[in-house]
Amino acid sequence: MSDIHSSLASLLQDTLPDFFPNIQDTLGYITTNELTVNLSLPFVCNSLLGADGEFSLHLERFATSHKVTIKLSYQIPSIKGQNPKVVKNVIAVASGKGGVGKSTTAINLAAALKLEGARVGILDADIYGPSLPTLLGTKGEQPGSPDNKRMYPVVINDMQTMSIGYLVDDDSATIWRGPMASKAFQQLYNETIWDELDYLIVDMPPGTGDIQLTLAQNMPVTAAVIVTTPQDLALADAIKGIAMFNKVNIDVLGIVENMSYHLCSQCGHKEHVFGADGGQRIAQKYQTELLAQLPLDMQIRELADSGQHFMFNQQANTDIQRIYSQLARKLSFKLSQQQIAPQQIAVSSVS
Repeated sequence: MSDIHSSLASLLQDTLPDFFPNIQDTLGYITTNELTVNLSLPFVCNSLLGADGEFSLHLERFATSHKVTIKLSYQIPSIKGQNPKVVKNVIAVASGKGGVGKSTTAINLAAALKLEGARVGILDADIYGPSLPTLLGTKGEQPGSPDNKRMYPVVINDMQTMSIGYLVDDDSATIWRGPMASKAFQQLYNETIWDELDYLIVDMPPGTGDIQLTLAQNMPVTAAVIVTTPQDLALADAIKGIAMFNKVNIDVLGIVENMSYHLCSQCGHKEHVFGADGGQRIAQKYQTELLAQLPLDMQIRELADSGQHFMFNQQANTDIQRIYSQLARKLSFKLSQQQIAPQQIAVSSVS
């Protein structure tokens, strides 16, 4: 079976070098049990290796030629040692300013991670202007409770979601002071009964003030993603977002450039309405990565406003769905390459 290990590892490395760059790591993903070859990965990639994945035909041919069955599974690591029975990794999606499409991007990223094979939750951190219920089509939903203290998340498309918008009316939260808003958010995170999430996507409120710093410092955030547009004004605020996470020692995985360009629906001409390559420039300057460039597209706005899910919609633009899938795979892979902190165990002193 060692020959099968080596052959499969070489196939993966030769065909998908971006995800299998190291032969020793790739060999570590492969185990055998009689005539079954188990491929257990620390990152999700259904659209590459799953039943309908781009690479699935290669795996089928390999299995046929070696007379084995290949089983794909995911074992997502908890990078900072969080309780894997609750939330393994918390990913903050942030922007330095509003109006860049951060919430829509966060929701579509979460949906893409779900479709790639992860267990995913979404937490709306914007206490003053919660948008998640509107964007998900869950407005009017109320979370259940087993004891009138803790809450079950609202589940939609097999994604666990929570927002202050499920608990108060549209106008109530807007008058809260900063400490009250921060406390409310911490309660949302701590008192929601999350169920074994690989990734909890946190849609952070816009800005880089006290509330954002408090949330970043008081949550076990694994890493952050910055959403911006190519416009100079948005880029200046995105830089502040990077600085904020650097201040609290949270890794910034990269930049998502939203509204990067507009494709004419008549002729297909690509026009950079808000400027070009701004996300790439700040990614290089601050030693991070440009994870994706998403177009300005009317369909994304229409589906979001109507509470329909872009990534689950069969009429949605498949090219844009593919960009989100690539973003999800890249994010999951980059997280899997981070150094894993030891699991923390509370020990009480005894006399």
